Amino acid sequence: MKYSTCLVFLPLLLVAGCGSQQSKNSNGAPAVATDALKGAATDPGVRSFYNAEGWQAVWSKKAEKALGQVLSKRAENGLDHVVFLTNAAKQSPEMREVSLTKAALAYASALAKGVIDPKGGLYKIYATPRPDPDLAAGLRSALQSDKLEEWFASLPPHDAEYCALSLVYRQMRQVTGDKASAGIAATGAHIRPGQADPRIPEIATVLHTIGYLPVAADRKSNRYTPAIAKAVREFQKDSGDKPDGTIGPDTIDELNTAPADRARAAAVALERRRWLERTPAATRIDVNIATASLSYIRGGQVADQRRVIVGQPGWETPQLKASLYRLVANPTWTVPKSIQEKEMSHVSAGYLGRHHMVWKNGRIVQLSGPDNSLGLVKFDLDDPYAIYLHDTPEKSWFATDTRARSHGCVRVQDALGFAQMIAADEQVTGDWQKAQATGKESFVKLPHPITVRLLYHPTWADGSGVHFNQDIYGWNEPIAGPLGFGPGRARRMAPPVNDVSP
Repeated sequence: MKYSTCLVFLPLLLVAGCGSQQSKNSNGAPAVATDALKGAATDPGVRSFYNAEGWQAVWSKKAEKALGQVLSKRAENGLDHVVFLTNAAKQSPEMREVSLTKAALAYASALAKGVIDPKGGLYKIYATPRPDPDLAAGLRSALQSDKLEEWFASLPPHDAEYCALSLVYRQMRQVTGDKASAGIAATGAHIRPGQADPRIPEIATVLHTIGYLPVAADRKSNRYTPAIAKAVREFQKDSGDKPDGTIGPDTIDELNTAPADRARAAAVALERRRWLERTPAATRIDVNIATASLSYIRGGQVADQRRVIVGQPGWETPQLKASLYRLVANPTWTVPKSIQEKEMSHVSAGYLGRHHMVWKNGRIVQLSGPDNSLGLVKFDLDDPYAIYLHDTPEKSWFATDTRARSHGCVRVQDALGFAQMIAADEQVTGDWQKAQATGKESFVKLPHPITVRLLYHPTWADGSGVHFNQDIYGWNEPIAGPLGFGPGRARRMAPPVNDVSP
């Protein structure tokens, strides 16, 4: 998809409350009796805020108006389905005061670190640091300096990807409102490139709307042109369909719900990015689990990109942050107990021999060699979950579009080439070559550990636009609900594969 990645977080000011004539604090806020304020402030975070304020009201009419305007622009962050503040003007002075503070802190938290805590039981493993700014202090300072607008605008990410996702979210919401489009008839013959069909103008319109057809096609022509066919194939690939360009009922069904689905997916994508640290390491390895791809960033610039194989559904690759601290040449593989006791519980001695496996201290160990399940190199991470990157003897899977087939670890395309690149960048090429030449398991410690992030981003953006890939694990659903969205489309699960490798 091709969208402009330009977005300025718009000024955030307007919507007012009004109050009766009463005395005011030095900050212009109507005075509220201390006992009444204490009785209204039942939320622990709100009580802590007012305790630091000496139980004085803080919301002047001007500040309340600014907060209302800030909240009215929350679609910029995909949060317009979340209610942060009800009609405070109809409440008692103390409840109105508390409601404003509670809403301000809740919205600030949503912007700064997300609506949902990913470490709160959403996943079996989520080991990526989440921002944790002092929002109470920030709100207090913003109120005192009359800079609520600037403070709220500073809280969400400001990178180009977040900007692009924000823009496409609002574009899709403008197209669909709260309902999916469903105008293309699913009945009729399959449409193949070069053919004519009266549904083609509608199909072209939807493809153009959601960004796959960069130039508006002739909306009156029924001809299925090469340009439209190319757009259909890209759309099918992102949707998890066979990208053959043939338009059948499944593709039409996807097109009919595309704008609403994309708005929902973009909102979830914005939430996931609010969970992340704002300034990632300038040198790092990012793996997008959802797209089974790896990016090697060196000094803030993308130095390399390649395909990977990730965990299949049921053996999901976890989201985590760790450090690559050493390269392992000619690794051995100690089969995890979970695999040993399930998939390999009935293997014969002949099977073990054919796969160069032996028993050691009650565990199955595969010896070094080109047929080892880890291949000829392992990238050791310092995480406690036994998740790492590695080579594989099975190279053919890298050529496929569906690459979720491992037991959770990440297999790297041309892993030896990638290891050589890292060794050169870290100036340990000589040590690495010697380790390889031994033919035995050997270790090369990196002088500077490299940050590795395993992220799950089925909806993502780059210089060419915003891309909507299949949610292979179904992890969008539990995020979309708290963001105020109803159930999404049923996803097509990738079939399990018979593969005992990590």
